[in-house]
Amino acid sequence: MTNVNEVRRTTKVGVVTGTQMKKTVAVLVERQVRHPLYKKIIKRKKKFLAHDEYEKCKVGDVVRIVETRPLSKMKKWRVLEIVGLSQTEKEKKKESKGKKK
Repeated sequence: MTNVNEVRRTTKVGVVTGTQMKKTVAVLVERQVRHPLYKKIIKRKKKFLAHDEYEKCKVGDVVRIVETRPLSKMKKWRVLEIVGLSQTEKEKKKESKGKKK
């Protein structure tokens, strides 16, 4: 028997594609699967709506999302952490470091 506290939550890593909604981001998760008959590797993409409480995510950021209780009709995930920044954010940080020197 499993304890309620020991439930493992599913996590996924994806790229933020939209931040139009308040406290919500659209995350595109890409995975690779082998075709059952032809054995070719195929890319499968799916979009998830995730809760971003502090609205820190920007378009292009790589984030880790975790499964949670339903927060709305389509929002059943929340942002756990920002794994990598978008290219524009990296360039801004490099420019700010260059100005300080």
